Amino acid sequence: MPEGTDDPALSATEELALARLALDEGDLHHAAGHLAGALAQAPTLPEVHETLARLAAASGGGLDLFPINHHTFVGAVVARAHLLATAGRPAEGLELLAAATAYAPGTQWAGVPWVTAPELAERLAPEHIARVLMQVCAALPDPVPRAGRGALTPYLTLAHNAVTVHPEHALLLGAASALARRLGDVALAVRWATRGVRAQPSKMGEVWLGYAYRSAGRTRDGLAALGRAVELDPDDLAIYADIAGTLAEIGRLDEALEWTERALARDPSFDCAVHTAHRLRHLRDGDLAHLVALADFVRDHPDDSHEHGDLAQCCRGRPWLGQLTPANGPLVDAMRQAVADDDNGLGGAVRLPAAAPPSAVRTATSTAPGLRIDVVGTLEPDPREPRRASAQRLWQYVDDVPTPALPAPSATAVERIGQIAHPAWPHPPAAYDAAVGLAGLDVADLLGLLVHPPAAPANAVGRLLAAHDPSVWVRGVQVWACLGLLHHRTDEPWEGSTRRRVLLDLIWDVEDWVTEAALFALVTAAWVDPSVRSDVARVVADRLADAAAVARARPVPIAVSLAHLALAAPELDPATSALATELLNTRSSQLPRPRNPLRRLWQRLTRQNSSAPRRP
Repeated sequence: MPEGTDDPALSATEELALARLALDEGDLHHAAGHLAGALAQAPTLPEVHETLARLAAASGGGLDLFPINHHTFVGAVVARAHLLATAGRPAEGLELLAAATAYAPGTQWAGVPWVTAPELAERLAPEHIARVLMQVCAALPDPVPRAGRGALTPYLTLAHNAVTVHPEHALLLGAASALARRLGDVALAVRWATRGVRAQPSKMGEVWLGYAYRSAGRTRDGLAALGRAVELDPDDLAIYADIAGTLAEIGRLDEALEWTERALARDPSFDCAVHTAHRLRHLRDGDLAHLVALADFVRDHPDDSHEHGDLAQCCRGRPWLGQLTPANGPLVDAMRQAVADDDNGLGGAVRLPAAAPPSAVRTATSTAPGLRIDVVGTLEPDPREPRRASAQRLWQYVDDVPTPALPAPSATAVERIGQIAHPAWPHPPAAYDAAVGLAGLDVADLLGLLVHPPAAPANAVGRLLAAHDPSVWVRGVQVWACLGLLHHRTDEPWEGSTRRRVLLDLIWDVEDWVTEAALFALVTAAWVDPSVRSDVARVVADRLADAAAVARARPVPIAVSLAHLALAAPELDPATSALATELLNTRSSQLPRPRNPLRRLWQRLTRQNSSAPRRP
């Protein structure tokens, strides 16, 4: 369903006025178009329905004015639904309203008298009402957030009416239970599901009852119901995965894994069992290899039965697996304090034993121009010099002041990065896929973004970062620009490719946030392409070993982040893994800190709707 009409700027009142004007002039097609626009914005407004009734009277029912095709506007779908009900075909109308709800669950499409009237339940077959309720449930999270439940209560009223008319219809009771559960009435969900199983025992009835018990906190009863469902249909492996997930939630991990193994013994490629098994194995031992194997399975099985959220669940909030790491170092800490004090850093000063990463310096001086930066040391090796000779230099220095060595990116590049960049992602393969929008940019533009990051956009994320930590946006731009480099000339074989060469140059340039971004791009390449894993693992090992060696002589602000990156790399050798863990443990012991003051910021940035599979 398309998002809007020809003129999405018109309000519901304006659309209604134009519809009435067209109707008075006998222009029924234009009247229908404007009525559809009004319904899309105000689906329960009585005046809209009154005008729709006038249109129906003037056009012999009006159905021909709202035909259904593959690209029908949602307002036209809803208009046709109401006209079908008026024409004595409420079953068809109800199906169209359910389709509109699936398209936009937060809009009260069904909040009209003919849907909530008790007579509708008397006119329709209980099987039909059950199918409509299941159609609605399939589009909803479980549970629906409290703010979104009001738009769906007309369907719950319909369920009440239908159960009253058909008190022993098992399928209807189960579907009604599923809806009540999603809308937060778990006691009613348990009651209806129990009645459904009592009226006619079935696999689906037990599944609905099991989910209702789970939502009510009665996990043991829920497991018993799901177990009975398995007895009724031992070949439904999705139930095995549900039992495994439930057992894992209550800490019975060994039993949970036994259920996944039982499922995989029957069908080693069954997607629900594979996803659950890899997630639980990772939960058991923390081995990244389980998540990489799951990513490989997802890539090799694009036609899974439904979307799964196991990989995203395991990566959420994890450094570099699901989000970039906050920058470290005294300069960044001083900049954050200046932002918190809202004083541009006036009167503040920070003393550094060696030059800070150039991106940190540029971000601090633009965010807190009053902050004085004093480099008091001459520690070696000089952080202003590349770690290895490279063909690409991003920065040039005048004393300790870095300036970009490359021209600014094009306006197109700035626009695209603003649409894509974000400090969090579901998992590395998802980040790679999302960066495809940067594939059309040339290398010069992508490199220009690294040293000329645009201002944060004027949206919720941009305002949040500006108020708490502007460095996160800059780092996000750099991460996504490097992910964009992964999409450059993908026809070139990896070993001699431009994308590999450019990223290696960035990794071995001066110590900078760009180093982390480029290394993350390589790590991401290893996640999505098994053939490059050994190469990437060697690069990660070399870069971390170099950072660890330098850290013995002077501070390396990016060392901790590089350690996290190493632990996110597939097929990392044990010695490098141990070195990364040592670096993280050493920092934790040397720099004890109170509770992370940026935790709330990260919780808000990484909060996402769960992509877990829909339950019946």
